[in-house]
Amino acid sequence: MRVVILAGGRGTRIAEESDTKPKPMVDIGGRPILWHIMRHYAAQGFDDFVIAGGYKADVIKRFFLDEIQMAGDLTVDTRRGKISRSGPIFDNWRVRIVNTGLDTNTGGRILRLKPHLDGQPFLVTYGDGVSDVPVQAVIDQHRARGHTATITAVRPPARFGGIRFDGDDVAGFVEKPQIGEGWINGGFAVFEPGVFDCLAVGGDAGSLEITLYERLAREGRLGAYRHDGFWQCVDTLRELRLLQGLWDSGKAPWKTWDDEPIRSAAAA
Repeated sequence: MRVVILAGGRGTRIAEESDTKPKPMVDIGGRPILWHIMRHYAAQGFDDFVIAGGYKADVIKRFFLDEIQMAGDLTVDTRRGKISRSGPIFDNWRVRIVNTGLDTNTGGRILRLKPHLDGQPFLVTYGDGVSDVPVQAVIDQHRARGHTATITAVRPPARFGGIRFDGDDVAGFVEKPQIGEGWINGGFAVFEPGVFDCLAVGGDAGSLEITLYERLAREGRLGAYRHDGFWQCVDTLRELRLLQGLWDSGKAPWKTWDDEPIRSAAAA
């Protein structure tokens, strides 16, 4: 499955960091949040990424271009004008960065990616949240229940809205998590190609939450995988510092990968 990451928003709630870069490119431990999310997926075998870019997408492109140029060991032959690379590298991914518009809403961004997804089921998440969610378990439940889309429900800080359940179906949404069970949509979703029929109604202005999820919930076609583990998004500097502190401690719960090289860069 390809992994779609929404990375085109302006991130206005953390403007101190996102004035010069999109929020998914804000650093934790010297690496963008986006990279942490991708590492989590790749550690579970999902390494084909489609990034929905928008605001300052050039920063995302530049990061991956630099990753290619700086991989492994670098030899520069100034006499012959040749550059060669060798030695280990760490990320063996396929990454497509697609311009989905500056002000396109979340549902509209997914809709614009339709030509890049080949009519197959795909994974979707936001570019500003990290988790230790077991992605394959979400997929397994999605397939077993036969839903059109399955989101990952997580236990939130109190300022988020919540999810109301009917078994494993999403029956609706509530304004405050203290009402009902106190779960929210944490991303890390699985979509069937049928979602595009719903998203087409909203066009660029459509949102995942209203245009897609609300409709699928009414029709009994939206599932939720309940994840009791770690999840945290970054909307404020306080939350960013929390994640940085966890990373610095060496106990970041979302770090589900090892740091061993995965192949040689000799042929790069």
